[in-house]
Amino acid sequence: MCVKRFSRIPKGTAPLSPADQPTQPVREWASIFLLSADRRGLVEICLMHPLDVVKTRFQIQRGTSDPNSYKNLSDCFRTIIRNEGVFGFYKGILPPILAETPKRAVKFFTFEQYKKLLNLTPLSPGLALSVAGLGAGLTEAVVVNPFEVVKVSLQANRDSFTEQPSSFAQARHIIKSEGFGFRGLNKGLTSTLGRHGVFNMIYFGFYFNVKDAIPTSPDPTLEFMRKFAIGLVSGTISSCVNIPFDVAKSRIQGPQPVPGEIKYRTCFQSMALVYREEGYLALYKGLVPKIMRLGPGGAVMLLVYEYVSGWLQRNW
Repeated sequence: MCVKRFSRIPKGTAPLSPADQPTQPVREWASIFLLSADRRGLVEICLMHPLDVVKTRFQIQRGTSDPNSYKNLSDCFRTIIRNEGVFGFYKGILPPILAETPKRAVKFFTFEQYKKLLNLTPLSPGLALSVAGLGAGLTEAVVVNPFEVVKVSLQANRDSFTEQPSSFAQARHIIKSEGFGFRGLNKGLTSTLGRHGVFNMIYFGFYFNVKDAIPTSPDPTLEFMRKFAIGLVSGTISSCVNIPFDVAKSRIQGPQPVPGEIKYRTCFQSMALVYREEGYLALYKGLVPKIMRLGPGGAVMLLVYEYVSGWLQRNW
């Protein structure tokens, strides 16, 4: 696939990056991406969080022998509504809301910085975009992992929403009982690194490579649909590839099968254990709600990033 060098991308087709504007101060770029990363976060979380809860519930259940096993997607929705109420779909929503601004800002700003650095290397443009996405995802994972630990522990709780501890109370309980380390607020970090690294490597690499390879349209509506379709495919493919890391993360951060005994310890140990005990398909639990959330959500995220950052560059 033929891909243009970053410095040759036509000015009107995409937001300029620090690689294209080497004299622009980094602090100005930081402000631009901090602003552009946080425009649609709250709405996206509120709309898509129920799917995240359902995804986590499927990922932590251990086959048909699990007494709390859901039969299918509709059974999961019905059971949550019947036993936990509508608000059951919003368990653990505060941690992602709190993490949204730093998470998106880190993702897009570091992607631009890694892209700028990699433009100075002999890597091909297409590969450099993927590596920049990998670096951005790994950096993002370090920021978001403590929030994920609290979120998953709340999502796994099947008590009524009103009986559930608050996010801050849950965080204090985790810190008090298990500390800040890899058994406490940072457990599952390797799985989170794998999940975010793999996702963003494919997400950014596929989107920008394909977007530059497919001719642009002079019609604004068709151009929007072109970018949305590429973003949708990008988010879908990334979700399919990285979900084994997501399953391992949920098993590590969620409740262990036997209280007081740690069964799922590390990323690849958890993957191997799930595969051995439940089969290959168990590594893809929660894939449907994950795609339903991150397919269109990924497309919207990239489009808002491009259009908002482009507007900020023209009017800053």
